[in-house]
Amino acid sequence: MKLFHQGLLTGAIAAGLIVGGTGYTSPAFADAAKQVPLRDFFKNPQEAGHQISPDGKYLSWLAPFERRMNVFVKPIGGGEAKRVTGETARDIGGYFWKGERILYVKDFGGDENFHVVSVNLKGEDLKDLTPGEKLRAQIVDGLVDNDGYIIVSHNKRDAKVFDVFRTNVATGEEKLIAQNPGNITSWMTDHEGRLRVAGTTDGVNTTMLYREKETDEFKPVVTTNFKEQVAPLLFTFDNKSLIVESNRGRDKTAIFEFDPVTAKEGKLIAENADVDMGGVSYSHKRKVLTTANFTTWKRQRIFLDKESEAMFKTVEAKLPGYEVAFVSTNKNEDKFIVATFNDKTRGKRYLFDKTTGKLDFIADISPWMPEGELADMKPISYKSRDGLTINGYLTLPKGVAAKNLPVVVNPHGGPWARDQWGFNPEVQFLANRGYAVFQMNFRGSTGYGRKFWEASFKQWGKAMQDDVTDGVQWLIKEGIADPKRVAIYGGSYGGYTTLAGITFTPDLYAAAVDYVGVSNLFTFMGTIPPYWKPYLAMLHEMVGHPENDKELLTAASPVLHTDKIKTPLFVAQGAKDPRVNKDESDQMVEALKKRGVIVEYMVKDNEGHGFRNEENRFDFYEAMEKFLAKHIKS
Repeated sequence: MKLFHQGLLTGAIAAGLIVGGTGYTSPAFADAAKQVPLRDFFKNPQEAGHQISPDGKYLSWLAPFERRMNVFVKPIGGGEAKRVTGETARDIGGYFWKGERILYVKDFGGDENFHVVSVNLKGEDLKDLTPGEKLRAQIVDGLVDNDGYIIVSHNKRDAKVFDVFRTNVATGEEKLIAQNPGNITSWMTDHEGRLRVAGTTDGVNTTMLYREKETDEFKPVVTTNFKEQVAPLLFTFDNKSLIVESNRGRDKTAIFEFDPVTAKEGKLIAENADVDMGGVSYSHKRKVLTTANFTTWKRQRIFLDKESEAMFKTVEAKLPGYEVAFVSTNKNEDKFIVATFNDKTRGKRYLFDKTTGKLDFIADISPWMPEGELADMKPISYKSRDGLTINGYLTLPKGVAAKNLPVVVNPHGGPWARDQWGFNPEVQFLANRGYAVFQMNFRGSTGYGRKFWEASFKQWGKAMQDDVTDGVQWLIKEGIADPKRVAIYGGSYGGYTTLAGITFTPDLYAAAVDYVGVSNLFTFMGTIPPYWKPYLAMLHEMVGHPENDKELLTAASPVLHTDKIKTPLFVAQGAKDPRVNKDESDQMVEALKKRGVIVEYMVKDNEGHGFRNEENRFDFYEAMEKFLAKHIKS
């Protein structure tokens, strides 16, 4: 069972960091870190994406083949590994098992028109299950108890909406389950794979639809303004009620049981006083919820099942010093893939036998990364000028005093997303080159409650930008940042923040790197993909309306104020980007070059919203390294 939803834009105090402006306490310093080769940070993993086949007989993973990540399979009991896919244009980003077949998704040059592809374990009988020009498909339900079929949603009939089909994974034959009347933006099945929940939007109001049987008509259950949500996660195991995330009548999202007949939240399953809940996990075999998840400065979990808690504690005791996650299991749920990670490593993968308690090593994701040479990512917080608490992370170069450092300010994309603690190759690369890296969850970042999120509405280039500026001033006041050597770098909305930073605070930054960033709010909203059209009214309310808020959007669009920009700029853009059209970068570069401002421009014709191909990542970060060294490194 899986919920399909079309999204919009789219990642505590540790020892040494004292919050509230009281200062930074330097730790005892070790020798400075050795320089790690740039490509070691950004090349494809040795292995990744490990899974166990449903019957527990095979292990699968992604590994490079002709530079692209492809699926490999081998028997768990031993034997030769077999490559079953042969994609050479782009990496396979995700895959899953269906009986004796592997299914994966692929797009074309970064256009995000994803197709679902099926292949057998011999690497033969390749079948595009969702063929079509400019078609975008999603898995609604993988139907784990049915080896022959999946439920897919795609927009072949109408680019703006998604119909639902039951599709044969061997032949590609599809049967229409539900035709979208034009306003449905999400679909959800019950535990038996029956399509019983849908969500509609008029742009600002969301309605949950429900039906008892697939032969019944969908009927409205509850309508909320987009500022509130009753988001279904899964059915209860009797298929009668729902488990939902809800913030109706509250600031922080909590997890409840929900009666789709009365539209009332029932039993409270999990909540946190400080942050939103972030979903639940469950046992398909035992039919119980296992954990509820949330993120403070680190990912956290609430155990809902004693058996799962015992299993976690057993594995954590064997792997001290690392975060632990169970990322795959067989149908019998007696074998598990265990992932480890922290802020300085992508970690390792292990095979855990629940019956015996045995833990066997499978692979190191990036064995060439020297964990001991990498830097600690520490949580920080500071106050915005209007009194909000802004949480974030500061990563200091290893073995270097926290004083008068060159800094790279790195606002996240989204903007309705958030940075999290963990391994980040960009952050570690920059820290390894001697830069402090500053990430902040400015207002609007998700996970901190409804009020914090709503405080970002119509604040692009205004209060959202002030939160970033206030963080930089905090670093300068604490003596951590050299005010003459501060750069800003971000992607997507972070790219917008970069451009806004050098436009509206032109004296603050010595260099800037804009990666697939928005420059003009008018043209940006005029070129969104057709499947975002149902959300356009909401986008107008959250960012601004091109006509009703013309003055606001004009003031917040960096490209309309290039006369203020004097900071050296490096821009990178994918030619096939469906979210931030290439024109966003073109018009900025052209305007600046006319004024004689230093601007470097990199365009990759086979990329979309961010660079996926390894060789393009290398080009981008090598250019970034030279650019930053020229402008902010002493």
